[in-house]
Amino acid sequence: MAELRRDPIVGRWIIVDTDHPSQPKDYEYDPHTWKGGACPFCYGNEGMTPPEIDAIREPNTAVNTSGWLNRVVPNKFPALQIEGSLERKGIGIYDMSNGIGAHEVLIDSPYHNKDIPDLLNEEVERMIALYCRRSCDLMKDKRFKYIMLFKNFGAAAGASLEHPHSQIIALPMVPKNVMEEIHGADEYFDYRERCIFCDILRQETQEKERIIMENKYFLSFFPFVSRFPFELWILPKNHAPHFCFMPKEEIPFLASILKDTIGSLRKLFPNMPYNFIIHTSPANGETAAHEGYHWHIEFMPKLTRVAGFEWGTGFYIVPTSPELATKFIREVQN
Repeated sequence: MAELRRDPIVGRWIIVDTDHPSQPKDYEYDPHTWKGGACPFCYGNEGMTPPEIDAIREPNTAVNTSGWLNRVVPNKFPALQIEGSLERKGIGIYDMSNGIGAHEVLIDSPYHNKDIPDLLNEEVERMIALYCRRSCDLMKDKRFKYIMLFKNFGAAAGASLEHPHSQIIALPMVPKNVMEEIHGADEYFDYRERCIFCDILRQETQEKERIIMENKYFLSFFPFVSRFPFELWILPKNHAPHFCFMPKEEIPFLASILKDTIGSLRKLFPNMPYNFIIHTSPANGETAAHEGYHWHIEFMPKLTRVAGFEWGTGFYIVPTSPELATKFIREVQN
């Protein structure tokens, strides 16, 4: 019989197929392909992008030239514009405002054909350090209430360019999905005087059924209430609400566990497309201080599609339990 599992943070239910679970070989997905051609994100093509906002560079190299190790440019087709004022207004029962925000592209490395598992640890460290730097800088703009940092890898995951890159969008309000998670964490903290994410860490560490990797500062695991097959989370062991204020000494450990965890999953699913999202606390007042919130990364391989039942109910059907997913990942790690 299938299992129903309830997410203790947001109250979402999922259905786990325990009668006829899917094996890794059962998943048919659209693998990422490297086609080549003129790429605006490649080394030497700096003139093909808008002027850079920030970069980590070799010494004595000029802005918008070669010599960069990681680079940030404005999105050529931004979802939101940084210039202007919000000007909230109502039209009858509807609320509106100008599309104020920021939309930046963070080029992960100069290499067109290398994703995170293919990079050296120090290259992933620089990428994460630039994530933090851009997030902290955007938080200085008092118009922005939430900084969303995410990565789409592969066309099936929404990437329009194949050169590996991440994106950061600053929003003038806190998204609904984020508020649901924050409210759930706040309610748990108010009732138990403990962080729910810290409790999840403790339980996962005790049970050891769903852990993928662990180091001094981070844990990666398949969550008990996964929405998607082989969805994984990476949580810092030290309680912290904001990603971008992560201590510098933790960055190498995050780089290592992110690189190795994705690399292990890629052994099961070669060239898998995926999304990952960094969940963090809001910025600049307006629900910015949350004792019970704990930043984390949610990583979702694009192995299945959301269909009518999921859209209609908010339930997710998971063909492979997280416990079975852990068994498969451990087999390729050995």
